[in-house]
Amino acid sequence: MLTNTQIRALKPAAQPYKVPDRDGLFLLVQPTGALLWRFRFKILGVERKLSLGSYPDVSLKEARLKRDEARAQVIDGIDPVEEKRQRRIEAELAAKTTFKLVAEEYIQKMEMEGRSPATIKKARWFLELLNGIAKRPIASVSPHELLDVLKRVERRGHHETALRLRSFAGRVFRYGFATLRTDHNPADILRGALVVPRVKHHAALVEPARVGELLRAIDEYEGRPETRYALQLAPHVYLRPGELRQGKWSEIDFAEKVWRLPAERMKMKQPHAVPLSRQSLYLLKELRSLARSSEFLFPALHTTLRPISDNTLNVALRRLGYQRDEMTSHGFRAMASTLLNESGLWHPDAIERALAHGDHNKVRAAYHRGAHWAERVRMAQWWSDYLDQLRIGGKVLKGKFG
Repeated sequence: MLTNTQIRALKPAAQPYKVPDRDGLFLLVQPTGALLWRFRFKILGVERKLSLGSYPDVSLKEARLKRDEARAQVIDGIDPVEEKRQRRIEAELAAKTTFKLVAEEYIQKMEMEGRSPATIKKARWFLELLNGIAKRPIASVSPHELLDVLKRVERRGHHETALRLRSFAGRVFRYGFATLRTDHNPADILRGALVVPRVKHHAALVEPARVGELLRAIDEYEGRPETRYALQLAPHVYLRPGELRQGKWSEIDFAEKVWRLPAERMKMKQPHAVPLSRQSLYLLKELRSLARSSEFLFPALHTTLRPISDNTLNVALRRLGYQRDEMTSHGFRAMASTLLNESGLWHPDAIERALAHGDHNKVRAAYHRGAHWAERVRMAQWWSDYLDQLRIGGKVLKGKFG
């Protein structure tokens, strides 16, 4: 049996040589002076050698413990050399399969599926927020680690962001599971662990008299003409702010009196058609007469290559004296939804279709697109006439259009 004194006294030779301990353990003395622990064993009649490290990084005592563990594996019919190789391969694979790499692959998949640039941008932002687990092997991320990242976001008061972050992480883990990189989804375990904020509705004016005041104020807006036309058109077409401001002239069919929005610009990823009233067509023709060479209805101030920013209309409303808790650019939709429903003249499904609210039942959705179009055309003109009456402060006459 070797002793530490004997080991320290070993000298290198011109050729490597072995110094035995016992039970298959020996030191391989290299010409360079390196002392390498090896364990010699037989399995299925074949002699194998297992590397256990170098002396003094691995002490005599530690080398014997490693030998005993390897001998136990041999007794159980396990080849410790193959076992070590497999563990190394798994460790290397895990190191290359980090949460960040899987998430980036998932985001690339989203791009290939045609998800909108805004959605891709939001996903990349979520990945930045998940930096705390980004470098961890995805199969090793624990619920505690993910919860710690989410709670840091939540403690800053960003409750909604924390919830969306958990949802995004869950989608990445599910993708990792589907592509055989992990066998668990810690995000699922954390359902109910985060604060659920109270839903905040977009501020909107829904009292007819106040709507009339707003429309008159918009007519007097002294900023850029494009911004004024956007504010004037918004209540007539009740699109989402992003759908409105990114509108393109190629989508407007003056002959058919319809605005056709492609699926990729719609929140529900379904193409949407807006019947255009006389008032809407008038505003669009006036807007076109400004003759700015741009594909966008509402080009930005310093370039015609992109539309106005997502905050332009809200800033304009503030200039008109409306605070964010009174009216927002998204509030034009709530205004239309409330007053159209209160009129009692229109089928609720026609109003929902006009607002481009999705229907998860594809058969029902297809039926509604066709069945309510004629009603939506009548409703669009009635609504514009109604807004005109509110704007001039006249009496509103309700016809039997429903």
